[in-house]
Amino acid sequence: MKIWTLLAATATAAVLMAAPAAAQTRIALVVKSLGNGFFDAAAKGAEEAAAEIGDIELIYTGPTAATAEAQIEVVNSLIAQQVDAIAISANDPDALVPALQRAQERGIKVISWDSGVAPEGRSIHLNPSDIGLIGETIVKLAADYLPDGGDVAILSAASTATNQNAWIEAAKAVIPEKFPNINLVATVYGDDDSVKSTEEARGLIAAYPDLKAIIAPTTVGVVAAAQVVTDQKLIGKINVTGLALPSEFKQFIDNGASQAVALWNPIDLGYSAVYLAKALVDGQEAAPGATFSIGKVGEVTLDDTNSAAMAAPFQFDASNIEEFSKIY
Repeated sequence: MKIWTLLAATATAAVLMAAPAAAQTRIALVVKSLGNGFFDAAAKGAEEAAAEIGDIELIYTGPTAATAEAQIEVVNSLIAQQVDAIAISANDPDALVPALQRAQERGIKVISWDSGVAPEGRSIHLNPSDIGLIGETIVKLAADYLPDGGDVAILSAASTATNQNAWIEAAKAVIPEKFPNINLVATVYGDDDSVKSTEEARGLIAAYPDLKAIIAPTTVGVVAAAQVVTDQKLIGKINVTGLALPSEFKQFIDNGASQAVALWNPIDLGYSAVYLAKALVDGQEAAPGATFSIGKVGEVTLDDTNSAAMAAPFQFDASNIEEFSKIY
């Protein structure tokens, strides 16, 4: 594998490639914006997959501003370069469709990953995880450290957040069957605002004196709740868990306010995206029910919208939070 490096002349986009070489397959990994730790980690996974497969020229690219307009410029540049495949994490599911359709008309294979594109603009979409798996995971993170069960509460983002609401409904559905000793006492909303999330966490603790865990499926809420537990000297009494960025949350694993949290593994996402793009270039057809290999990560099967989901969110605890906090 060779990697080219090139900085675009525009102010809104930068394209990274690595040292000249003739490769059989040119795959562009397009991210929402450059300089984001999450996507830099995804690029590491993409590089690993490209090295495993061999004869791939990997182009890691994205705009400097996380806008659909800037991503369209990047896509247009890649069309002009006549790449073989584009794997994109989209800033907008619909605005990018015309540009990606132009790419497809020119024989370029297109997939979306992490943040999807409408079906007409891509062949495959790779979700980081399944809604049901996310719902089960956030409850399991609490239940694993409550052998006798107990009262737990959910601190979510906005009450209108589609993804958050779907995860919460999935969590509620799985509790009676798999976690019967868990008693969900309340769901509150911090609007992904640190101040409001802090107030809601304090309110939960005041309202439910037997509260054993706060589950926050939002990276803002989980930090706010853990800080409240720390400030109120409730470490060891209330466990905070949910979905968190390791770099933001390490301090609360270290101090014991949380035993474990989870999130998608961006390294695996980038790795899997390259495998899917290469399969399409090699002629595998994207159709409902089709199964695709994603290397060491396993395989995925497409649903009726040609979307697939990876495994359960990746868990971070005292054994690995140090390592991953350096990545994203």
